[in-house]
Amino acid sequence: MKLRISTLTLLLCSALFTQAANAEIAVITHPSNASAMDGGAISLIFLGKKKSFPDGSQAVPVSQTEDAAPTAEFNDKILKKSSSQLKAYWSKLVFTGKGTPPRSVDNDAAVVSLVSSNPNIIGYVDASAVNDSVKVVATF
Repeated sequence: MKLRISTLTLLLCSALFTQAANAEIAVITHPSNASAMDGGAISLIFLGKKKSFPDGSQAVPVSQTEDAAPTAEFNDKILKKSSSQLKAYWSKLVFTGKGTPPRSVDNDAAVVSLVSSNPNIIGYVDASAVNDSVKVVATF
């Protein structure tokens, strides 16, 4: 009986962890933004290597705080960097005066609010937080 409870608990924890680890990330823009983007273009904008959308309009990336759930997924799947690698990357650019990291906000709702109110902003959220006020340009 004790073995069954332990096995059931282990299976339940494994299922919950797998679901949390595979959360889908949506990259969002204002609905008026007609740009189509792939992961490479999104990465360039969030790493400060590109300052405009494919249509030529200014792109302003908005990130989420390091402790926000989508941040680790986004950094891993899109930027291909760990948290410490990203800190080192931005430290070097800030120190040399060649760039500043994207503005960070606390959660998905803050990103959706900013993106829906400014056509130049691009952000990322958990896909479940997307509503009609924003446009999804990519999911990962």
